[in-house]
Amino acid sequence: MVYEIQPYSFKKAKDLGVTIKPSTKKGKKIDVFKNNQLLTSIGASGMNDYPTYLKNEGKKIAEERKRLYKIRHSKNTGIAGKYASEILW
Repeated sequence: MVYEIQPYSFKKAKDLGVTIKPSTKKGKKIDVFKNNQLLTSIGASGMNDYPTYLKNEGKKIAEERKRLYKIRHSKNTGIAGKYASEILW
């Protein structure tokens, strides 16, 4: 099943100056591009993210999950981690 990218993620990507498309890489949700060049693939398929929690569980739960994600991944400084944090959370 292909991950359905939410408007939230498209807006966040635009703010970062990148474009996003559903990932062609197995196990990933989104491919991130800059100037039509693939930068990275982000988001483990099967795992929820902020837009998914927002859509399915509501703002209160989404905000709490976002807070916990940011704590858990605070030391993840690689390019994939940066874009996952900024686009999916």
